[in-house]
Amino acid sequence: MDTKQQAGAQSIRRALSLLRLIAQHNEHGLTLSELTALSGLERSTAHRLLTCLLEENFARRETDGKRFQLGIDAMQMGFSTMHHAPVIDQLRPLAMKLSRLSEDTVFLVIQQADQVLCLLREHGAFPVRIFTIGVGERRLLGIGAGGLALLATHTDADIEVIYKRHEQIYRKSGLSLPMLLEKCHLTRRNGYASIESTITPGVAGVGYAFSVSAITQVAFSFGAITPRLTGQRRTQMGHLLIEECTIWQQKRLIRPIALQNTSVSV
Repeated sequence: MDTKQQAGAQSIRRALSLLRLIAQHNEHGLTLSELTALSGLERSTAHRLLTCLLEENFARRETDGKRFQLGIDAMQMGFSTMHHAPVIDQLRPLAMKLSRLSEDTVFLVIQQADQVLCLLREHGAFPVRIFTIGVGERRLLGIGAGGLALLATHTDADIEVIYKRHEQIYRKSGLSLPMLLEKCHLTRRNGYASIESTITPGVAGVGYAFSVSAITQVAFSFGAITPRLTGQRRTQMGHLLIEECTIWQQKRLIRPIALQNTSVSV
């Protein structure tokens, strides 16, 4: 690769790094100074790349003109994959392996705002199948095992904000804010989430969240009737999830997500 090609590839990588940062903070947007600090780029370089992203509709300015968010073309590219998400093709073999090893029902969910979307459901050989959520259905973060695993990757302060936005739904599920935070703390200590009779009486679950890219997190979970998924077996299944998902990440050189330890008093 000659010098000109190397420079072109470097510019593309820098522009993509800015897009990832904007996507990670899209709700409130980022200023040029914040993008410069987070990316490590020179201000002039970040400004030049942002100008290009703005011109191509991959970024946009907020009404005050100081903060940058994803543009319409960046959003459209995401929408175009909704019915055939690449992550499904990548993780289907792992979902099938997990269902074979456990013989239980395996779910794959991805976070979308304050909810999780079910992308896959694979049934194992065990005759009692679990249908707590179907492909294409959504559920609030923290209700199911996969959603709890994903919620635990957030700081306690963020969890409190999410809880307040959906307090009625959480309370209908029997979850106060202290209870939800304790479940997240336990998930961080164990490395995996564990639930029992949260969604359906007599059904238990174990979930594990992990990164599939720099900005995308998903969670796998096992679901089974409670007598089958006892405390001891939940521990075994939690460790199985951690092991298999970590192997998958290592093969793709993806860094595991770090569970947050920030606490708040409630």
